[in-house]
Amino acid sequence: MAAVPTGRLVKDGLYEQFARIGKAVAHPKRIELLDLLCQGERSVEVLADAAAMTVVNTSAHLRVLRESRLVATRKEGTRVFYRLADDAVCEFFFSLRDLAGDRYAEVDRIVRDFFDARDELEPVNRDELLSRAGDGGIIVLDVRPREEYEAGHIPGAVSIPLADLKGRMASLPHRAEVVAYCRGPYCVLAPQALELLRRGGFTARRLEDGFPEWRRAGLPVATGESPSVDPHPPSTPELTGP
Repeated sequence: MAAVPTGRLVKDGLYEQFARIGKAVAHPKRIELLDLLCQGERSVEVLADAAAMTVVNTSAHLRVLRESRLVATRKEGTRVFYRLADDAVCEFFFSLRDLAGDRYAEVDRIVRDFFDARDELEPVNRDELLSRAGDGGIIVLDVRPREEYEAGHIPGAVSIPLADLKGRMASLPHRAEVVAYCRGPYCVLAPQALELLRRGGFTARRLEDGFPEWRRAGLPVATGESPSVDPHPPSTPELTGP
C-alpha cells in the first residue's frame, strides 16, 4: 500500500504547482504577450512584431507560457498560431495588471507622464459612449492593427490602424468628435492617435480603457471588416459608434 502523504507534503506539492504560474509570468515580455493574446489568436510573427522582439525570442517566451498551460497552439501549414488557453487566463492578466496599478506608485507616474499628459480632454468612459449612441456626433475609431479589429471590435467603430492614420485622416468628417480606443487602459496606440488627430484639427478623446474591457463588460461586439466613412457627412452625421 502506498504511503499516505503528510499534510506538509500535500501543501508543499500544491504551492509548487501554484508557483508554476508565477514563474511563467516572471518576465515583462511574457506579460505583454498575454496582453496581446487577450485581443485574440495571433501568429508568432505578428506577436513578435507587436512586442518588438525577434521571432526566436518570442517563440521562446511562448514556449514557457505553453508549458505552463496558459496558452495553446494550432498549426496552419508551416505557421504556428497562439491563443490563450481559456478566458480565465485573460482574467488572470487583468487581475495582475490591476493589482500592480493599485500597489505601485510607479504605475501611476507612468500614467501621468504619458497618458494624462496627452489628454487635453477627459477620456470617455463606456457609460458615456453608450449614452451618446443616438446623438450622431461621434466617430468611434479603432486604432489597433486590422487583424485585431476584424477579430472583434465595438459595433460601428471604424478601423484605421495607428500606422495608417496620418494618411487616412482626410476620410474622417471634421464635424464629428473622434473617440479613439485600442487594447486597454495602458495601451499607447490611442494616446498617440490623439496627438495626430489634434494636429489635424480634430476634436479627439480616447476611451478610458479599451476593447477587452468593453467585451469583458458584456457589451455588444462585432467582427469583420470596417465600414466606410463619408468625409463630407450631412449636417447630422450618421452615428458610427456602438
